[in-house]
Amino acid sequence: MKKIFLILSILSLTVITNSCESDITSLNEDPKHPTVVPSGLLVASAEQELISQLLTPNVNNNISRFFTQQWSQTTYIDESNYDMVTRPIPRNHYNRMMASSSSIAYSPGVLSALRDAKQFLQNEGLDAAKKGNNEAIIELLNVYTWANLVDTYGDVPYFGALKAVAGSDNNVSEIPYDDAKTIYLDLIKRIDAANAMINTNQSGYTDDIFYNGNMAKWQKMANSLKFRLAVTLSDVEPVLAKTYAEAAYNAGLFNGKEDNFGLSTFPSGLFANPIYQEAIQSGRNDFVPSDVLVDYMNSTADPRRGRWFTKVGGAFVGGVYGSGNSYAAYSHMTSTKDGDAGDDGYMLITPNAQGFLLDYTEITFLRAEAAARGFNVGGTPANLYATAITASMTEYGISSTSAAAFIAANPFNAANWKQSIGFQAWVAMFNKGFQAWNFARRLDYPVFVNPDDSTVDGVPVRMKYSDQEYLLNKDNVTAAAQKIGGDNVTTKIFWDVF
Repeated sequence: MKKIFLILSILSLTVITNSCESDITSLNEDPKHPTVVPSGLLVASAEQELISQLLTPNVNNNISRFFTQQWSQTTYIDESNYDMVTRPIPRNHYNRMMASSSSIAYSPGVLSALRDAKQFLQNEGLDAAKKGNNEAIIELLNVYTWANLVDTYGDVPYFGALKAVAGSDNNVSEIPYDDAKTIYLDLIKRIDAANAMINTNQSGYTDDIFYNGNMAKWQKMANSLKFRLAVTLSDVEPVLAKTYAEAAYNAGLFNGKEDNFGLSTFPSGLFANPIYQEAIQSGRNDFVPSDVLVDYMNSTADPRRGRWFTKVGGAFVGGVYGSGNSYAAYSHMTSTKDGDAGDDGYMLITPNAQGFLLDYTEITFLRAEAAARGFNVGGTPANLYATAITASMTEYGISSTSAAAFIAANPFNAANWKQSIGFQAWVAMFNKGFQAWNFARRLDYPVFVNPDDSTVDGVPVRMKYSDQEYLLNKDNVTAAAQKIGGDNVTTKIFWDVF
């Protein structure tokens, strides 16, 4: 594994030098004879960049844990007050998902790496089944990444992006922004097309760091990703959402943790758990769990506290959200076991901790939500709610007895199912910032309070467009901002209608 990531580090520099410029103008330029590299290594590079960006707590790149107020800061509190200007966070996220910029020159963007991988794949002389499987992997990674961009910004350049024509004078100013709902519906079609390419009797990329080319796993991932997108559409396209969700369920979703999309353990060395890198390896003490989360978990006597947090004076105490906090005075994210005796425990911030981008726990909460909306997805809302909580408890080493006792004390409320599922999904998605953000925005629970020192008008429900876009693609980004109702953090994504 170390060898793979050493290769990826070298490869990143090669891809940037040959395929990208110092900004995202490369998205619409002819890649002018890039150095040919094995497409599998580009796919592994894209996977590494994707999981690193979506899981990192680095405040220059990803502050999604503050959008759901699960983490608090200590000395520096700009980001928990939603200052995304001093550090150009929207720019950095957009560029890392799209293509490399000078500020992140150590790695290609996810989508640009996948574009090049697909190009190189065509000339690798594989049999039809192997090529189809590899192309399906590339496509599903593309869909996951594009969905995140839409969920983060709303309308984005999509149909015209990443398409270079040799000899053309195309440049970034010619890339229009596309309607977010139109993109979402196209992404679902792309999932179906990718799924149709999969041959489970043949393997895919052995360089694939998530599933090692296991196409049965990728098939479940495709169905589960389609299910996520379908449920996300529920309030804006209820009929389509039901149709798509039921089709995905019938095709086969994740059945357990073994199906999760991501890493069951981070490799050591060059590619360690990004939370460990920022919270431990950096030598800094910038983060503590927030009082918003810890107080709620205290009110429900949640046994996951002992897996995630240390105690202060015999109690779990969260730092005040949006304020400066003394690191020593509050609970910390833990790397030691402190829970039910005999359980294996979960090391939250160790170098080799797990990291998932789509998992069985999330899918089961989505099934509970879908059932509450009247979809036929194999269970009642109450039973799926209990199954989802149990899945989360199991994920963190909590005994079945403790999980059952917690569910009995915190039962499903059919009269206010959005509140029941919203709060419990928010807790279960701890440390999975973007997933937690999607649940909270769609279900409107929990209700977050904007800090007194916030730099914006409300708790963000989207990120503003990259400031770089206003320099490189001004006319199109300005038109997009006007179309969605203003480039503000309080402007809702198209599916967030209530």
